[in-house]
Amino acid sequence: MTSAFDPITVAGTRLANRMVMAPMTRSRAQGGLVTELTAEYYAQRASAGLIITEGVQPSVIGQGYPFTPGLYSAEQVAAWRKVTDAVHAEGGRIFAQLLHTGRIGHPVLLPDGLVPVAPSPVAARGQLFTPDGMKDFVTPRELTAAEIEQTIADHVSAARNAVEAGFDGVELHGANGYLIHQFLAAGTNRRTDGWGGSTSGRIRLAVEVVSAVASAIGGARTGLRLSPGAMSNDIQEPDPGPVYQALVQRLATLDLAYLHIMEAAGHRELTHTMRRRFPGAFILNPHTGARPTGPEELELIDDGTADLIAFGQLFLANPDLPRRLATGSPLNTPDRATFYGGDAAGYTDYPALPS
Repeated sequence: MTSAFDPITVAGTRLANRMVMAPMTRSRAQGGLVTELTAEYYAQRASAGLIITEGVQPSVIGQGYPFTPGLYSAEQVAAWRKVTDAVHAEGGRIFAQLLHTGRIGHPVLLPDGLVPVAPSPVAARGQLFTPDGMKDFVTPRELTAAEIEQTIADHVSAARNAVEAGFDGVELHGANGYLIHQFLAAGTNRRTDGWGGSTSGRIRLAVEVVSAVASAIGGARTGLRLSPGAMSNDIQEPDPGPVYQALVQRLATLDLAYLHIMEAAGHRELTHTMRRRFPGAFILNPHTGARPTGPEELELIDDGTADLIAFGQLFLANPDLPRRLATGSPLNTPDRATFYGGDAAGYTDYPALPS
């Protein structure tokens, strides 16, 4: 029987185990650049089968949170190279998650009078933390067809930059209410042109971004994250099955590295369906209610529900999580007060087990 501790080859890349460090925003970049502390943070967790970084904006307009890093300038590429070198020196594998937040953002985070963009001018309910305090989400500007094409090109450029920076690949963020997800959901995509309306129109951006990136850097270096039925960031998807099944049917022909599912409550049947229809590696961040993904979820690899399991908070607090799970050792408790922003506290100071 296959277990989480067995190695796996994902699109030609051998991973030491089947435990993935999930992407987690930490808001510790300075001026869009990762720091030496970031390199230490990821290198500490290199025993993961695969690390997926925090969300990295592929363009200036793609930024939706303060103190997050980018991958659209030579300076950013050089900064990320120190991270990938540090992870590889420890024997790890690392993908960069490319995240365009779309309508989830605020003008105070953007230069030159820019405002957040989206498939349609529909504001999200709620507020966002900014350096100027909590702000209501604004009504985004609807992307033109030409701007959508530029957005695809921005993702391709960022993916090429990721390869130049030494990443093993990229994950495109199509989940959690951000731009690609906004195109997938009917409530946020009210377009009547070829980028909306029908199911084929709503999945078009996801398909074209993934296809373009895979063509540029190779399908073996390209993954996609989805969250069918999730209500993150005011997304409403009461019946996600038809859209996501149509999307997976298109993705299945692209020879991608993996599909990464952030599972919503009550959608395990859809998870099983997508697992059956996607021919590549299947990463699952399973729905676990109020608690973080934990040792209990390792059985989802044993029973074939997923090829790999993504752990979030437990990897944040336990840099040597695979060893702790293998030995049944106690787990450090995540400190929520230090999740976002700050310095080494709650970032690189969680202890590992003694050698």
